[in-house]
Order: sequence, then C-alpha cells, then structure tokens
Amino acid sequence: MQLSVFLPPSAATVPVLFFLSGLTCNEVSTLPCICFISNSLSAGAIKYAAKHGIALICPDTSPRGLNIDSESESWDFGLAASFYVDATTEKWAQYKMYTYITKELMEVVFGDGGIQSLDKERVSIFGHSMGGHGALMVALRNAGMFKSVSAFAPIANPIKCPWGEKAFSGYLGQDREQWKLYDSTELVKSYSGPKLPILIDQGSEDNFLKVQLLPENFVGAATLNSSIDLEFRVQDGYDHSYWFIQTFIGEF
Repeated sequence: MQLSVFLPPSAATVPVLFFLSGLTCNEVSTLPCICFISNSLSAGAIKYAAKHGIALICPDTSPRGLNIDSESESWDFGLAASFYVDATTEKWAQYKMYTYITKELMEVVFGDGGIQSLDKERVSIFGHSMGGHGALMVALRNAGMFKSVSAFAPIANPIKCPWGEKAFSGYLGQDREQWKLYDSTELVKSYSGPKLPILIDQGSEDNFLKVQLLPENFVGAATLNSSIDLEFRVQDGYDHSYWFIQTFIGEF
C-alpha cells in the first residue's frame, strides 16, 4: 500500500491530519484533489497545513495489484472503492482496509522507522464522500484514537443507500448486522468514548444528497448522544465536487 504525505516546514513535532478520499481516487490523486485544484502550490489544504504546521497523510482507497476478477469493472465497487471495510466474502477477502487504516497505517506512520516528527498524541481524520464515511466510521469505532473527525458530504448511512448496499453485500455478504459495524449512523448511537467533535459540511445542491448520502439520519442519531459534539453545516449552492472541498478546506 502506498500513501502521500505532506510535512510542514517545522523542526518541532507536528499534529497529524489523515484524509480518506472518495470513490475512484488513489493516494496520488488524493493530495492534488484537496490541495492543488487551482494548479497553485498555495491553494487548498497544503497552504493551511503549512501555515498551521500540520502534517497531511493520504492513504489509498483500496488494495492494488491483486488482479481479482472484475475488480475494475465498476467505479463504485472493487478497485478504488473499498468503503474502508474488512471484507469477509471469499472473493474480496484480501480487501482489509479497515485494518489497514486503523493498525497497519498507524504502525507505518508512528512506529519504529516511521516519521519521527509526527505527534501521535495529536491526530485527527477527515474525508470526502466514501472517505467521509470512512473517517466517521473509523473514529466512532476507535474511541480516543482521534482528537476530532470531519467530513465533506459523507455517505452517512450506507446500509440504507444504493452505494452502501452494493458495497456491503459484495464485501460482507448478506448479514445486515455485520453491515452495521461499518455504518456511522448506527455506530454513533452507541458511541460512549471521550467527547468527540465532529464537523460535517454538506452542499445543498449535491446531486447525491437525497439518495446516497442521507446526512439527516446521522444528525438525528448524533444529537441524541451526549458524547458527540456535532456541527452540521449546509453550504448553499455547493455540489459534491472538489471545488466544494477547496472552498471550505481551511475550516477543516
């Protein structure tokens, strides 16, 4: 597995922000998507990361080079569309992205031989779309691992949307109780860890809003949990694109 890393110009240890990308992206395209949209090194996330002394780490969206039959036939399932789960069906059993993000990646980054300038006590995570789902899900399942979590237009209730149903049935089989382990709306109901700040931005003109993203379900569940500090913002006129991310990335 490969990843992209930005380290700010600082001699001190720096906080870390992980970014999980959405469908069809990889570790190479992710960093430009959030940083270089206007073809300027001063645009987007890197400008703010450099200013505030924050490291950015962008992992890939699925395993590569496995040559699984039909792996790349669909843009919303298989290659670059892992949904950050640990697959249990036989065909996809090598897709262990949840374990990769929560264990293997952390060891690579923070372990012996990792990046010594990173402060492992100051770590947060965010993402977009499928990656927003991943960021929320990983943070909710691993209480205390992240100081905060934020998401642009996350797939907030995947067990109830077509994208999620396709992915979860393919990766996890037909046991919907297992699906709930990767659904943020289900997970936020039972979260009982340290107070978790969550910021979600959603564009009002997102064409996936009503069918695929379902943020209102997450908001409804989160507001009933006193351990969740949720700020949910609707950005008028914005859609699902990376331009939406670039506009508000400085606040994340």
